[in-house]
Amino acid sequence: MSKEIKIVIAEDNSVLNLLLKLSLKKEGYTLFFATDGKEAKTLIEKHDPNVILTDIMMDYFSGLEIISYVRNELKRNTPILVFSSSGQEETVLKAFSLGANDFMSKPLIPNELVFRVKKMLL
Repeated sequence: MSKEIKIVIAEDNSVLNLLLKLSLKKEGYTLFFATDGKEAKTLIEKHDPNVILTDIMMDYFSGLEIISYVRNELKRNTPILVFSSSGQEETVLKAFSLGANDFMSKPLIPNELVFRVKKMLL
């Protein structure tokens, strides 16, 4: 019997959420969706996920603030993958300096995302 793998996904784009849901559910992961940073913080606290996937640009708290919150306030080493349509070098470097484990540019390639999630779970 395998252990439940929980993933919190913080993304405000409903089409992308559906795509992520289809791709990750196939792998048997339990998914929790947040459409803004405030909801993301609540889900992370409540479910203590194995992986966090977060967009950079969100309402209330950005993906960068989510990374900082997980690393500095919750003191968790949960793998975090951030994604952004901006892909600006400064933002990507800031995400890594705050403790992100991986970065993907939008539009996301679902099979690549699943591969990267699996790699972070090793």
